[in-house]
Amino acid sequence: LRILKPVAEFPASTGQELYDGIRKTDWGIYITSEDTIAIDAVASKSALSHSLFIAQKAKDGIVDQIRNRTGQRPSVDTRQPGLRLNLHLHEDKATVSLDSSGSSLHRRGYRLQAGEAPLSETLAAGMVMLSGWDKQSPLADLMCGSGTILIEAAMYARNIAPGLIRNEFGFEKWRDFDAGLWESLKAEARKACLPGLSFPLKGIDKSGVVLKAATENARAAGVEGDIDFIRMSFEDFEPEQIPSVVITNPPYGGRITDDDLFDLYEKLGDTLKKKYAGTKAWILTANREAANHIGLHPSRKIPLYNGPLECRFLCYEMYGGSRKSKYIKGENSA
Repeated sequence: LRILKPVAEFPASTGQELYDGIRKTDWGIYITSEDTIAIDAVASKSALSHSLFIAQKAKDGIVDQIRNRTGQRPSVDTRQPGLRLNLHLHEDKATVSLDSSGSSLHRRGYRLQAGEAPLSETLAAGMVMLSGWDKQSPLADLMCGSGTILIEAAMYARNIAPGLIRNEFGFEKWRDFDAGLWESLKAEARKACLPGLSFPLKGIDKSGVVLKAATENARAAGVEGDIDFIRMSFEDFEPEQIPSVVITNPPYGGRITDDDLFDLYEKLGDTLKKKYAGTKAWILTANREAANHIGLHPSRKIPLYNGPLECRFLCYEMYGGSRKSKYIKGENSA
C-alpha cells in the first residue's frame, strides 16, 4: 500500500535517543523551511510505544535542525504535506523512510462513489488474480455493488497500470523529482494498455443507486465500455454466455437478519447450480454459517482480510452433467 525509501536507521530506546538520532540526519537534503511535513509512526516490541509521542519527538528533531540553520522552521500538514515520512520503531531500532506514495496506493483514483461496504481496490484486484482468471474469457459479479471487482478485472485484462489515473504521488513533491522522466514513464504505461475487451464482463445488482455509482467509477477508470452493468436480482439474470469465472462478495450480515442472509446464500448456491455449469465461482464471505447455506462443497478456501474482517475466499467448481451432483451437498464447514 506504500513504497518507502529508508534514509536513516539508529537506536531509539528513549525519547532523547530518538530525538538525537533524527537530528543526525541531514534533513536539508529533503526539505526547506518553507516546506510542510507529516510523520506516520508505528512501534512494535519497543520501549517507546506511543505513536503520537514518537511522531512528535521526530518532528521536533527535524524542525529544530532546520530552524537552527535558517532561522525558520517547516510547518506540519497532516493532509497534504510536501514531505511525508514513515517512522518505524522495532525492538528499539528506528527506521526513518520517505513515503513515496502519499495517499495509500489502494486509492487508484477512479472510485468516485462507493457502496455501503465497498471492497478496497487492492483486495478486489487480489481476488481477481487468485481466481486464476485468464483475462481472455467472460467474467461476472452477481452482486457487483459499486463495481470494484469488475473494474479491477478490466484494468488487469487491459494491462492498465493501477496508478495511472491517480492525480498525485508523494514523490512528485520531492526536491529531486524528475518531471520529464515521470512523464516518459506514464507515456510508456499508456502505450502498454490494450484496447477494449472482446468478451463480456457482467455486473449484476438490484440497486439502481449502486449501479449508477459503478458506471461512474468504470467511466473514471476508462473501462466503461468493457463492463455491462445490469439492474436485476442475480437469481433472475439469464446469462447469454456462461462466464468462465464468477467472483462476488455477498453481504456478511449487519443490517440484514440471519434468516434473510441464509436465504440469500441459499439462493446464490441454487442459482450457481442451475445456471452456471462449467463456471468456477468464487465467493468472499466473513460469515461461515451463511456460507454453509450455499449448499456446495468448496474446492478451495483462501483466508483473506476485508479490512479487519477475517474472510474466506471460497471456490466452487460448477460441473455439468453427472459430475454436478457430487458438489450438491448439505451443511459443510467453510
